[in-house]
Amino acid sequence: MASLRKLDNGKYRAQVEKLKVRDSRVFATKREALDWATRREAEIMAQETTHPSHLHTLRQILTRYRDEVTPGKRGWRWETIRIDAMLSGRYGLPLDSTLAGLSPSVFGEYRDRRLRLVKPATVSRELAVLGGVMDTARREWGWMRENPIKDIRKPGATPHRERVIHPWEIRAMLRAMGYKPRREPRSVTQALAYCFLMALTTGMRAGELCGLTWENVGESSVFLPTTKTGDSRHVPLSGPARRIIDRMRGFDPVLVFGLTTASLDALFRKYRQRAGLDGFTFHDTRHSAATRIGLSGRLSALELAKMFGWKDLKRCLTYFNPTADELAAKL
Repeated sequence: MASLRKLDNGKYRAQVEKLKVRDSRVFATKREALDWATRREAEIMAQETTHPSHLHTLRQILTRYRDEVTPGKRGWRWETIRIDAMLSGRYGLPLDSTLAGLSPSVFGEYRDRRLRLVKPATVSRELAVLGGVMDTARREWGWMRENPIKDIRKPGATPHRERVIHPWEIRAMLRAMGYKPRREPRSVTQALAYCFLMALTTGMRAGELCGLTWENVGESSVFLPTTKTGDSRHVPLSGPARRIIDRMRGFDPVLVFGLTTASLDALFRKYRQRAGLDGFTFHDTRHSAATRIGLSGRLSALELAKMFGWKDLKRCLTYFNPTADELAAKL
């Protein structure tokens, strides 16, 4: 809104603040100041209605982001699936609303609605995707003035997983996958068994194991050129880990385990069900490896963090999950 202020020299300063646009000017008479303020407010309103935020919709920025930005990410597959689900209309987003009509209250209602259907962690991931889309639309495309996601309360953090895969569960999984000790794998399922054992031995992530190539395998370590954090790292190999590598030679000319992350995920769930087990995921092998190595006392917390690629030692507390009985046995 406009305001006028008479100055000591008898002139008038007109100040305009409209749609977060501020402007001011000094005039000789009050009438001139009022006329300018009225025209300036009209100009701001006219500029606002032609701003890209009035011309584009949420559906358009989600689609453009999925097609142009998501493919360059390491987690492109899951982000594509999530954005496609949003675009399907199942999540109840105002897809055909203009960007100017998107406010924190709109997404606050969306958050509360989704929390009645899915876990807080899922809603947090969805809001993270939406926030990234709108930040790109604001900073790079100039389609938005503000990111409304930044002004809403995020769901409370969920407790970290502390699931360790027990030895009897490991044996049951290996039986279901047809694992043959000291024998080279003859099927994708048996390769999965060795990949499972490698994860339990080294704590490497599923994506790191599936992307491991023979050219990055050394005598006592393997090199990961790109990891989840975007950094590279060397993973030391114990005796059992080196024997697993030797068993896999000749199975695939490029990839050590000859698996993709999609096939690993699907097969792991299939054989977990066939073994009559539940309650753990492939990623829990990372918790299991960290706990086993931590209890062995062979590596310090700093060395464990280096091996697992953690920049913050607090991550050791997240992944080191011994039971009270196991700690008591060390006393």
